[in-house]
Amino acid sequence: MVHSVHENFQPALYDDFEKKSLDSCFVGFRVKIDCTEFRTTSCLPCIKGTYMDNPTGRKECSSCTNCDAGSGLKVKRSCRVTSDAVCKPMEGFYCTDYKGDKCEAAQRHTSCKPGQYIQVKGTAYRDTECSDCSDGTFSNGTLTSCQPHRQCEAEKLQLIKAGTPSDDAQCGETTKTNVSVILGVIITVLFFLCAGLFVAFI
Repeated sequence: MVHSVHENFQPALYDDFEKKSLDSCFVGFRVKIDCTEFRTTSCLPCIKGTYMDNPTGRKECSSCTNCDAGSGLKVKRSCRVTSDAVCKPMEGFYCTDYKGDKCEAAQRHTSCKPGQYIQVKGTAYRDTECSDCSDGTFSNGTLTSCQPHRQCEAEKLQLIKAGTPSDDAQCGETTKTNVSVILGVIITVLFFLCAGLFVAFI
């Protein structure tokens, strides 16, 4: 389909001012043949995958932006012949280069390290912010706050392994309890040995 601008073209009125309006095609179209003193501009619509968002004298439509998943982008608004595609960050990414309402580059959110907690959760517009755990607390890097270490003594247990900024303390049965169990076993064994000797003497 060929679109013609100013069908009632009058050569006598052709001047610089008139030329500015006659040599342009509407949005969604490109120039096929330029206008002359005796002919109006001929226009063609942009094909799929291209667009023109302003009246133009250009002979080629612009290629649509590709919202590349490999770059952390996905489609917010699809490309049309009258407007380019608009991209936005994928889940887990944030935009690092905005132009108007378009995101042109994105990066994956920072992952907090063990011993850190998520102070500010990442969004499409900002990165995640991490902070270190204070003494006596821990986090594996996925928590939104550091958790206090177990207090083994308060649980009447023995400290097996002290807590670190990335791991909780490990508790176990107290030594006193273990000794009692061992003594109980020894006494039981001795009892049966003595009983056996007593029977042997009889």
